[in-house]
Amino acid sequence: MKKTLRRTAPVALVLIGLATLSFMAKDGITLRLKPQQGKTYTITTKANMMMMMEAQGQTMNQTQSMEYRQSFTAKNVTAKDVELETKIEAMKMSISQMGMKLEYDSEHPEKTSPMLAGQTAEMDKAVNKTGTVKYDVMGHVIDSLDLEMSQLGGVIIQLPEEELGVGSTWSVDKSQNVSGTEMNVHYTYTVSAISKKSVDLTVAGTVTGKGAEEISGNYNGTASIDPAQGFVTKSSLKSNLSMTLSQQGLSIPMTMVGTTTVEVK
Repeated sequence: MKKTLRRTAPVALVLIGLATLSFMAKDGITLRLKPQQGKTYTITTKANMMMMMEAQGQTMNQTQSMEYRQSFTAKNVTAKDVELETKIEAMKMSISQMGMKLEYDSEHPEKTSPMLAGQTAEMDKAVNKTGTVKYDVMGHVIDSLDLEMSQLGGVIIQLPEEELGVGSTWSVDKSQNVSGTEMNVHYTYTVSAISKKSVDLTVAGTVTGKGAEEISGNYNGTASIDPAQGFVTKSSLKSNLSMTLSQQGLSIPMTMVGTTTVEVK
């Protein structure tokens, strides 16, 4: 049972692993990425999840929470592209199961539970690693270093070419390898409101994945984009996922429900 607990420690990464304007017109708005050059922004991402699984005839419930703090600075902003310098500044994780509570805190390593030491090595490597990412003004990645666990994907999203109004929709497909599982998410964004301060969206996503685990499910929630700077300033997504974990020849079915919030300041 302890091995199962250790193996499922990174599952919150899957949850997390899976969440722009410069011109305003009378009848709509055109989305473009344009952060303020030289300014540093801070992303705070929080994920809370309840996981239910069956293993060796036993039913287990596990709660997980994770928190990321990541900064990014707009180093070079042009009419065609944007270059960002970014790093993850801190991570926290807490897991509760069967009366046990395991913790990880990159800013206080003395608090890390010994049972998680092997699983959190990847997190330790990611913290304070600085990288550069280059986007075009539509939110497509042009060039980047391999930044594990980066949260920029929940803040800078791919944008449509056309002008948008209330009720307009566009779709984006994302793929990411998380702990050996190739995750694919099909997002649909719908504009629910437009103002001088915010473009509000409803978000729906369908998740599929195969690899170390098989996963399927959906995301639903809301997001807001800063109309002057062109990126998501806050979002809240609820998830409902089903996963099959393979371990020592056993297939362990799991159901995960949770909420992920993102805020940029």
